[in-house]
Amino acid sequence: MYIYIGKNTVIRKKNIIAAFDLDSSTVSVYTRKFLAKAEKEGRVELLCDDIPKSFIITDGGKIYLSPFNTSVYRQ
Repeated sequence: MYIYIGKNTVIRKKNIIAAFDLDSSTVSVYTRKFLAKAEKEGRVELLCDDIPKSFIITDGGKIYLSPFNTSVYRQ
């Protein structure tokens, strides 16, 4: 199964390690440091023109900032 995560980007469900709500998860200083380090390493890709709602970590080490709403998709 493929999941659309924004800006004409689809990824396979099996390649997603985790999807986090950006508002609730970035309260932690550790999450902010993790995302800052990943951005510095060039592993973060922004997939929206507005403020992203989530970040998605894939098994390839890529992190997507996405308009994908994590509260809608639960399995």
